[in-house]
Amino acid sequence: MNRSQLVKAVAAHIGQDAKTVDATLKGVTDVIMGVAAKGEAVAISGFAKFARVESKARIGRNPATGEPVKIPARKRARITPLKGFKDALLSPTTAPKLAKGVWPPEPAKAAVKKAPARKAVAKKAPVRKAVAKKAPVRKAPAKKAPARTTRSR
Repeated sequence: MNRSQLVKAVAAHIGQDAKTVDATLKGVTDVIMGVAAKGEAVAISGFAKFARVESKARIGRNPATGEPVKIPARKRARITPLKGFKDALLSPTTAPKLAKGVWPPEPAKAAVKKAPARKAVAKKAPVRKAVAKKAPVRKAPAKKAPARTTRSR
């Protein structure tokens, strides 16, 4: 599911128009990213926790040569699913019930197109394929083994 599908599904589920849901979703993601970028963790109870994690510089080893390598300090994003989310994934019966037609989305009604008239086509005679002949097998000349030399001791 991509962003536009998510917006449509949420709009259908809560009965709002898609523009309002899209603006709300953009606002939520902007706030989560802004707060997490400043180093604060954001936890949405029953869903996930978003945080920035900083790792210290350290010495590692190159697995091919065993040579020590400096690994610089860096910042990473950590998203941890919380208990409610895990429970919903592992036992779908505990997942929230969605409104009818939310997911999978109902197929869009296709515009009815009139098929173009077909012209009568004269049938051609079937093409006959020639049978491929095998090339004669050539035998390679037998190679003689190198002569053994005996050495006297």
